[in-house]
Amino acid sequence: MLRRRAPGRVRRRDDVARPRGTTVGLGTHVDSETFGRFSETLARYFGTARFLTIQTVVVFIWIILNTVGFVRHWDPYPFILLNLVFSTQAAYAAPFILLAQNRQDERDRASIERDRQVAARTQADTEFLARELAAVRLSLVGIGTAEEVTRSLRALEESLHQVERRFEELAGVAPSPPTDPPVSGEEGSA
Repeated sequence: MLRRRAPGRVRRRDDVARPRGTTVGLGTHVDSETFGRFSETLARYFGTARFLTIQTVVVFIWIILNTVGFVRHWDPYPFILLNLVFSTQAAYAAPFILLAQNRQDERDRASIERDRQVAARTQADTEFLARELAAVRLSLVGIGTAEEVTRSLRALEESLHQVERRFEELAGVAPSPPTDPPVSGEEGSA
């Protein structure tokens, strides 16, 4: 977690992340990621029933040993040393918990941003598909169904037969008997 730089050790020349001579330090380097993971582990442990049980047992033993008569009392009744231990624990636990919460907030913000980007892409895709579907519907408005096409073909065939009969009447040729139009699905020679 804490790495101590050897005295006299020169920083690599190809490290251009910081200008030379601007580092003021005590020769220690703290890896924030490692420290962050450590604080999250500690904060997670502080919030468990196991920790509370162990702490309760230690406090109970501490109080018993400092109140019974056959043991030397290192912390008599007001238990000042126990209070000091609790204060020290709280002084260190609070920053660890806050650091763990900050790291969780950063992860939550990143997750929310990813979710927002996915939602925006999904919305854009949905709008594109809706426009495409509307364009397909508009292009299909003028196209007739198979039934409409069949009706139109029958009407056209009937008109053709009428024109043919009229032509034959004018030409003086005996009209030919009308032929039934082919049933849909059958191939006919008209």
